[in-house]
Amino acid sequence: MKLENVSLSLLYIQRYFPLLHLAPSFCFQSMEFPETNNKLITTLSFLLCMLSLTYASKNCDFPAIFNFGDSNSDTGGLAAAFSPPNSPFGETFFHMPAGRYSDGRLIIDFIGAMFAESVPERDYFEKALYTFDIGQNDLGAGFSGNLSVEEVNATVPDIVNSFSANVKKIYNLGARSFWIHNTGPLGCLAYIFESFPLAEKDSAGCAKAYNEVAQHFNLNLKESVAQLRKDLPLAVFTYVDIYSVKYSLFSEPEKHGFELPLVVCCGYGGKYNFSSNVRCGDTVAANGTQIVVGSCDRPSVRVNWDGVHYTEAANKFIFDQISTGAFSDPPIPLKMACHNTTH
Repeated sequence: MKLENVSLSLLYIQRYFPLLHLAPSFCFQSMEFPETNNKLITTLSFLLCMLSLTYASKNCDFPAIFNFGDSNSDTGGLAAAFSPPNSPFGETFFHMPAGRYSDGRLIIDFIGAMFAESVPERDYFEKALYTFDIGQNDLGAGFSGNLSVEEVNATVPDIVNSFSANVKKIYNLGARSFWIHNTGPLGCLAYIFESFPLAEKDSAGCAKAYNEVAQHFNLNLKESVAQLRKDLPLAVFTYVDIYSVKYSLFSEPEKHGFELPLVVCCGYGGKYNFSSNVRCGDTVAANGTQIVVGSCDRPSVRVNWDGVHYTEAANKFIFDQISTGAFSDPPIPLKMACHNTTH
């Protein structure tokens, strides 16, 4: 093969294989040929890799985002179906209740802001980003149902198998880009402290056994995502370790500009300013006077909003960390989550 034919070959590949994506590590490994001195092969390999990286480095233009998750990522569905949250929910950003269980925006709001916002049309389904934020309610339901830690752990395979089956159904409807959050540290939330006051605490003050359940769930979820990649090779799956980012808010709050991470911002009573009988926005009698359970003075430096959910400030911090790809498998940023780099 002559050197002048290299450019023609590249043009052929670029024309007929425009979606060729190779991981960067493979590119650099493929340039090494210890058993040959053929510079032409090395040159061609390098050019092919650069071509692949050019395509893989293009930002994704998701025209819509379809989210599946619990109230940590619910932008109004639960509020519309049942009773909407009262003030002070939404006070930080919306200045009024906006169907979100926080003082402002959620992680999914920040994700949505990265891409064009419009009313989804029929042809958007294949081009959209599908986000998942699950696990907290699934595990929490077991604990609230008086199951032991061991019994909740035993339910994890069924939960994850159900998740995989549903992902495949969504794939069959046209979905191709999946952004999947693992679950956060349940043992750092005030509702767990109230329900299980004798639970052993770790160095951050979180209930150790309940965080271990979350980690068990996450391990199973990650394995499930790996299998989905094999079963659905035309799809792109990004597994996001949101647990580590959230836990850092409890273990190193000052480092990130936060304080009192275990204490609820909008709550009432007790060591952690939380009671399951009197929630954020409820009216309660205190010293003969009816008062509304309101928020703390500075939600912008607090982590836990209402004992179950996070503040807007915490959500923004989490988004800033995960959107870079630093906590993703494979390690690609959110804006490139349509590119398959695992093959």
